[in-house]
Amino acid sequence: MTYSILGRDASNGDLGVAVQSKFPGVGSLVPYGEADVGVVATQGFGNPRHGSVGLKLLKSGATPQQALEVLLNDDSRRHERQFAMVDGRGRVAAYTGTDLHSWNGWSGSAASHDCVALGNGLAGSAVVDRMITAFEGSRASLAERLMSALQAGERAGGDIRGQQSAALLVVRRDGGYGSLDDRHVVISIYDHEQPIQELLRCYRLHRLSYFPSDPTNLVPIDPELALELKSLMATRGYHRGELDDSWDASTQRQLELFLGSENYDNRIDNGGLFDVEVLADLRLRYGHRSTPQ
Repeated sequence: MTYSILGRDASNGDLGVAVQSKFPGVGSLVPYGEADVGVVATQGFGNPRHGSVGLKLLKSGATPQQALEVLLNDDSRRHERQFAMVDGRGRVAAYTGTDLHSWNGWSGSAASHDCVALGNGLAGSAVVDRMITAFEGSRASLAERLMSALQAGERAGGDIRGQQSAALLVVRRDGGYGSLDDRHVVISIYDHEQPIQELLRCYRLHRLSYFPSDPTNLVPIDPELALELKSLMATRGYHRGELDDSWDASTQRQLELFLGSENYDNRIDNGGLFDVEVLADLRLRYGHRSTPQ
């Protein structure tokens, strides 16, 4: 009893999957992906081989439809499966086994270029249709488009049994932590009363800790900001001197230690500038002043 959306961002090649289910730990079962190659969602009575082998087939040059046919040919329980793929060129394929149409609720898929939505045990076909509409109607990041699609699917009725878990996977070449791997976003909500909302909350945390600063969000540390940063640092014991508006190398070093302790690892070294998105988050935790322009 699950619904998923798979998508590609044509502007940068990101590939991703978002999923929600009335089943615990859906993130450990449904989404698979490899940067520049493709993404797979396998559900119904999911077959993990459809994810791992499906990606190998795509990498070897098969189209999503060709890969789907190969996987079905070697699966004696194909009538119980549901899965879909999007490759690095935005081509899609989806399959819903015959048995799923006899389950409670609606089962099936909807597709467009660069995206496909699928589900079983749903309130109706509007769930997948509105997921596609939400995905295509957004110009946000791929992760945000995928989560918006989940929200649209839930508003359309979602899984008839309700909600329990959700997950988001986005792969990007060198887009992971410190640009050292391709796992741009990997978030799994195992068991929660409102897993999509929890997924959104965790994504906001993920952005701050894993993504580098946006250059447009960087400002100089002027005297007013210097005073505020010292006050924030003092709340955690990283500044013990005068709370004045001066700034030097020693203070900068203490700031970097403070930011590391607060998990802003990838937003520390900005050439003496400071990230206003980090500042806004620090204010939520320790203060409430307005963001400098």
